[in-house]
Amino acid sequence: MVDIMQRIFRKKFFRDIFNKLIGKDKKLKIGFYGHPNSGKTTLANRMTKDWIGKSLGLVSEIPHETRRVYRQERVTLNYDGVELDFDIIDTPGIATKIDYKNFLQYGLSEQEAKERAKEATKGIIEAIKWLDDVTGVLLVVDATKDPLTQANITIIGNLEARNIPFVIVANKVDLPESNPERILSVFPQHKVVGISALHGENTDELYKAMVEKFS
Repeated sequence: MVDIMQRIFRKKFFRDIFNKLIGKDKKLKIGFYGHPNSGKTTLANRMTKDWIGKSLGLVSEIPHETRRVYRQERVTLNYDGVELDFDIIDTPGIATKIDYKNFLQYGLSEQEAKERAKEATKGIIEAIKWLDDVTGVLLVVDATKDPLTQANITIIGNLEARNIPFVIVANKVDLPESNPERILSVFPQHKVVGISALHGENTDELYKAMVEKFS
């Protein structure tokens, strides 16, 4: 899976450079990226509820519940007198390895587990391809886990190479084992905002960071 990710990222990088050289105009589209179960869809639902009054996607404790890209157009965020109009692009969780056996512990049959693993792999490829189109990214990181992963490093490296602005969202700060400071220490050169997408804690600070980064 790492080799697949690297090949796709390399191809998309050169295509993105070409688009910039020819002046291809892009609408403001914010991609939600991160590990499975980091809280991407929970955050997308929080934002769409806050700003347009409805949820975007389903949330589940089973990894890779989101296995295709979901898009919500025309979200308008108002913060401190500044208006930000954008589309939300909720992408499947990024992982370097998917084993169908991991899904069996959640009560799925072997056939269901294999099908989910297949769909999840396709979803990862689709998510990577969307880097051609997003103009900004919220990288959602589970603040209860080690942020120094191959997936996070690969995503950040490609965002930096493409000059795509992004904010690192340290999610799940409501949990006692969360440690958003660890994320900041690993990525000190980037904007990190600690939130609870589930409870809406500190989302105002995230909206402020989005206006500063993406407007």
